[in-house]
Amino acid sequence: MSARGRSYRYVGPVELKAVVRPGNGGCRISSAAEFGDWIAGQAAAELAEPFTFVVGVGGALRLAPRRSEHVACAGGAMVLSAGEITFVCEADRWAVGEVSNQSTGYCPDIGSWPEVARALDDVGLERPSGFTHRVVFRRCPGCQERNIVREDDFVCVFCGSDLPERWNVDPTA
Repeated sequence: MSARGRSYRYVGPVELKAVVRPGNGGCRISSAAEFGDWIAGQAAAELAEPFTFVVGVGGALRLAPRRSEHVACAGGAMVLSAGEITFVCEADRWAVGEVSNQSTGYCPDIGSWPEVARALDDVGLERPSGFTHRVVFRRCPGCQERNIVREDDFVCVFCGSDLPERWNVDPTA
């Protein structure tokens, strides 16, 4: 855990992390002005899709196009949360439309929402009160595969073993 909250190590495919180069990460957004500059540079087609986001261990929001890997957006570093986010313009003001913790590379727990909320508040973006789409990740103690729990069915889709109720994706955490 960091001073701010639990930090998440990348747990996805090693070959994706291997191609990450320092300085290649997503765009760091730490103010309303930085967000305004960043969003103004996005094409209309990109605005129609969710963006990849991470919240770095220092609490800053980082954004990248949707097809970007979360580990690349984070520059390979640990994060406080990760997922997908959409923005909507309402009355000439940008706000968060939807936000999830959908990141199979970091598999952040739904309890990472306060870190996302804090990062969005720091940028001055209106936001929902929680993840609009919550993803529950668990690692199977039997076969060690990462799972997405659907409809509170805590059973591994790979081997049928029971999944734990508590987050356990990173065995070193």
